[in-house]
Amino acid sequence: MTARDPPGRPPLPAGVWVLGFVSLLMDVSSEMIHSLLPLFLVGTLGVSVLAVGLIEGAAEAIALVTKVFSGVLSDFLGRRKGLAVLGYAMGALSKPVFALATGAGAVVAARFVDRVGKGIRNAPRDALIADIAPPGARGAAFGLRQSLDTVGAFLGPLLATMLMLLWANDFRAVFWVAVVPGALSVALLAVGIRETPRPAAARPASPIRREALARLGTAYWQVVALGAVFTLARFSEAFLVLRAQQVGIAASWVPLVMVAMNMAYAASAYPFGRLSDAVGPHRLLALGLVVLVAADLVVAGAGDWRALLAGVALWGVHMGMTQGLLAAMVAETAPEDLRGTAYGFFNLLAGVATLLASAIAGLLWDRLGSAFTFYAGAGFAVLALAGLLAWMVRTEAPAPRRMT
Repeated sequence: MTARDPPGRPPLPAGVWVLGFVSLLMDVSSEMIHSLLPLFLVGTLGVSVLAVGLIEGAAEAIALVTKVFSGVLSDFLGRRKGLAVLGYAMGALSKPVFALATGAGAVVAARFVDRVGKGIRNAPRDALIADIAPPGARGAAFGLRQSLDTVGAFLGPLLATMLMLLWANDFRAVFWVAVVPGALSVALLAVGIRETPRPAAARPASPIRREALARLGTAYWQVVALGAVFTLARFSEAFLVLRAQQVGIAASWVPLVMVAMNMAYAASAYPFGRLSDAVGPHRLLALGLVVLVAADLVVAGAGDWRALLAGVALWGVHMGMTQGLLAAMVAETAPEDLRGTAYGFFNLLAGVATLLASAIAGLLWDRLGSAFTFYAGAGFAVLALAGLLAWMVRTEAPAPRRMT
């Protein structure tokens, strides 16, 4: 199977589609739970909003820190599929714990296991895509995977909404249904991808030796810094769910907030990924930050569900415009034999920024209110945009002409 692309554009291999559908199934499973989890923690288990922010930030940071080690290991072994299967299996095995949990401790433990699994799988999976995709179509490949991933991310909350209505807000019953697509995701990856291991001569002796890391180069580290700044400007989507309940949306309908966000995300990721192959990523990243500022302002000022969904949809467009582009930029700036390591360090810095952003957002929510949290997010996005524009001017400016 290949994508229908215009003449001259390299087709996308079947492996990219398989990895996209693996992501789709796991996201259906995860988002069925995560779209309800903030309400479950706050409403059922009595956890504070600040604690939700810390839990979400720490869980995501653990996932992203773990990517360093899995990415390095995949480069060292010359194999990526086994680590990806392990990570997806951990995510699938964590799902029953949410359904069985009777206290916040079990929920937090399951969340951490799920996120560690994500950390193990994501860097090898992204490196697999970079290995499989033709150089002239990497933006499209990452955009396609992101789009399919995000289709799962809106199907999950949509299914959760239907089941909450059908089963009178029975959180645990919905969590049990989420076990099925998680298991299918692991099975598809195990049978659908055949990896050809790289010969030992093509592997770095140790991907974290000083000599190997020096080969990553300035361009790569600039992408890492850019990704961290982007993440700092965008805190956890859990705050969108809590904001939805605050403006009066009933608990059974709250997952539709994530449906709206992820529909916009899925619809925009692949087109903008393809566009980046033609025009380059930097201007699209700047436009994505403008959209994020608009999303934060609309959500902050929302007084009813219509305004909130408009802001959430803008948030999703921002995600679709930026996430695949950053992954493709890592692939373009890192050596082929160090791609796993490159994705690992990229996500390490993003993980630190995620923890900071979510903790700050939770603190602002508890101390100053939900609207101020989103206004502060808009302010961070403006600062990130200013830094990106300054970097673009500096890097794209023509060299000064020498006087003769």
